Amino acid sequence: MNLVDRVKKLIVSPTQEWQVIKDEPHTVAGLYTHYVMILAAIPAVASFIGFSLIGYSGMGSTYRMPVAAGVANMVLYYVLTLGGVYLMALVIDMQAPSFGGEKNFIQALKVAAFFPTAAWLSGIFFIIPALAILALVGAVYSLWILYTGLGPLMGVADERSAGYVAVVVVVAILVMVVVSTIAALAMPSPSRGF
Repeated sequence: MNLVDRVKKLIVSPTQEWQVIKDEPHTVAGLYTHYVMILAAIPAVASFIGFSLIGYSGMGSTYRMPVAAGVANMVLYYVLTLGGVYLMALVIDMQAPSFGGEKNFIQALKVAAFFPTAAWLSGIFFIIPALAILALVGAVYSLWILYTGLGPLMGVADERSAGYVAVVVVVAILVMVVVSTIAALAMPSPSRGF
């Protein structure tokens, strides 16, 4: 699996790429080290650069998170994201039989590892805090990637796929809120830069 090709194909033609992914042999360690750990670092590192080194402006002043706190926040957010992928895979696997699908943890982990691709890529916007809101575009597109791959990989029929996607999206939102909240609670107040 070539990382750049996989990312490009998931963004441009996710339905076709999911068919390739479905038949690929993967391991938990392989998915994490060759894909998840690399892409999940993008928003974590970009937010560190944006909020600790560049800073954000408001009312004529520039505010920055202290560097040590920024590093701690980056590491915490990254680790929680890695855990969130695994948690999503557990939920996807657990819910599959409820929608007529088959339990298969590796297939569930493939979905959890690959569907956030657009969200992770759009995390680059965190480098410029004023543009951070644009990261939502990638998050929304990731939902489409999830929709195109969840049913086929987990063996869920098309007519039941929408309900399955809805359940997974709710859980994904909850996981994202928990990760963001924990990371935000660990973040100190910004310092004023000159």
